[in-house]
Amino acid sequence: MKITETGNSLTKLISQYKTNEKKVNSEPEKQTADSVVREEKVSLSSAARDIQQAEKAIEKLPDVREEKVRELQDQIETGRYDVSGEKIAGKMISESLMDVVV
Repeated sequence: MKITETGNSLTKLISQYKTNEKKVNSEPEKQTADSVVREEKVSLSSAARDIQQAEKAIEKLPDVREEKVRELQDQIETGRYDVSGEKIAGKMISESLMDVVV
């Protein structure tokens, strides 16, 4: 007795599953290979480089100007520190005007 193929759907499903599995498994390898081959470059303009250098220089500066603080402390302790109400009021008005303009 000879058995001929009768279009067994189970066999077709298994072979299709294996084919799809091979495709799915090979795709990440392709993506990984492609991403390794690709190279990204960044070039900064001269203005951007200048800004970057300025930022680095600013980071090196101290947060507190100790010399100025010592000078003010000495003035306060000796009674030579004079606060001008007019200067303070002028500064407050100019800053509030700047806030309105900006």
